[in-house]
Amino acid sequence: QVQLVESGGGLVQAGGSLRLSCAASGRTFSSYAMGWFRQAPGKEREFVAAVARSGGSTVYPDSVKGRFTISRDNAKNTAYLQMNSLKPEDTAVHYCAASRTYLSVRGYEYDYWGQGTQVTVSS
Repeated sequence: QVQLVESGGGLVQAGGSLRLSCAASGRTFSSYAMGWFRQAPGKEREFVAAVARSGGSTVYPDSVKGRFTISRDNAKNTAYLQMNSLKPEDTAVHYCAASRTYLSVRGYEYDYWGQGTQVTVSS
């Protein structure tokens, strides 16, 4: 079993940056692809980014491509989401998740989820 704990959320002005971290327990972190999702009030959960087990491949939706960067450090059991040029529409609770499926963009293919961290972008 994998436990995930997110950190790094907060309040930032539009155009600013935040770096989210996702610390994983256990010694099998490198066995999982890692993803980030977000959910704003009244909206469905949205895929944000995913990184392969080795960190060599990533995938993003058009809404964040060029602004967000996902990475991982398998030696530290940690995944990251660097968010630049933030917009008010990025405001949401952001969740990290672990999946046995290669670079999945589908939430139901993720096996473990963190509790989430709030990101609020003011205009």
